[in-house]
Amino acid sequence: MNVRYVVELSEAERTELRELVAKGSKLARKVKRAQVLLAADSGVSDQEVAQIVVVGTSTIYRTKRRFVEGGIATALHDRQRPGARRKLSGKEEALLVATACSKPPAGRARWTLELLGGELVRLTEHQQLSDETVRRRLHEKDIKPWQKKMWCVPAIDGEYVARMEEVLDLYAETPDPARPVVCFDESPTQLIGETRLPVPAAPGKRERYDYEYRRNGTANLFVFLDAHRPWRHVKVTGQRTALDFAECMRDLVDQHYPQAQKIRVVLDNLSTHARGNLYEAFPAAEAHRILSRLEFHYTPKHASWLNMVEIEIGVLSGMCLDRRIADRTTLESEIAAWTRRRNASGARVRWLFDIHRAREKLGRAYPRPARLDLKSAA
Repeated sequence: MNVRYVVELSEAERTELRELVAKGSKLARKVKRAQVLLAADSGVSDQEVAQIVVVGTSTIYRTKRRFVEGGIATALHDRQRPGARRKLSGKEEALLVATACSKPPAGRARWTLELLGGELVRLTEHQQLSDETVRRRLHEKDIKPWQKKMWCVPAIDGEYVARMEEVLDLYAETPDPARPVVCFDESPTQLIGETRLPVPAAPGKRERYDYEYRRNGTANLFVFLDAHRPWRHVKVTGQRTALDFAECMRDLVDQHYPQAQKIRVVLDNLSTHARGNLYEAFPAAEAHRILSRLEFHYTPKHASWLNMVEIEIGVLSGMCLDRRIADRTTLESEIAAWTRRRNASGARVRWLFDIHRAREKLGRAYPRPARLDLKSAA
């Protein structure tokens, strides 16, 4: 027998349901159940409710029954369901985790879901395990054996800290035209030509190019970046030898900052970045003249991220070099155009990592001082 359930809401229940429907941010089925209860409370027939809310009459019947038997909370929310029994026991899940964290079988570069399922079947009494079962258990433990992450942890000793804080002090200084801070680094790039002419884009069609290309050699980019004003310069060379580095330093002194008293240069520990290379490139008097205007500040080993110009090189790669450029002449022309626009726009690198943040984030890795009886000046 089909029992007719009558819905009679209190004013508080009506207000709660109207707010739920008005927000519309809950589950769709929860909103529809609220609409069913409001419509039924107003005296509308089940057939009319079905047309208004766009649900079946069986849904209306169950919603009204659950409201009459258990109240508004029971009518709106689904019952907790036990779900299917887990296919792996606690010990088997631990075995899966241990296997996923071990070395893969001989001849395989990494574990896959299929390999892990087969290995677990071999080690347990299971007849078969699906890839989805293995994936879910690994997901719960946040284990992804098919992924690897490369990292380099430097030895943070006194020398590392001294160089880091020295560079951060330079970035935090008030700009001084007589003593500019210039970040310097180099980046290789390939010269890539087309084997066939690309087809330009048209309405409804994307630009198309052939997957084959012609490799026309490489070029090197020496990048200069002023840490305190919107200026950068890129010099394109065929290679990055010690002599090329020496010529860049001479350009920095004579062309880019002829009025500066002392140019503080931030650079990494590449073997070509040595003061002695200027004496290899120029006569002693000329090398001495150039070096008297320069002051080198080296980043710690494995800490090139402290060099602000690394960020600018990333911007250059994304905005200008992310395409095929066939020859050095075109490369120089395109980089020169990018540099002019970038300088004219006033773009600068906004550096936020200072000494206080370094001591806060890397404090545990700082060397332990031998003299703990001295008060810190910071």
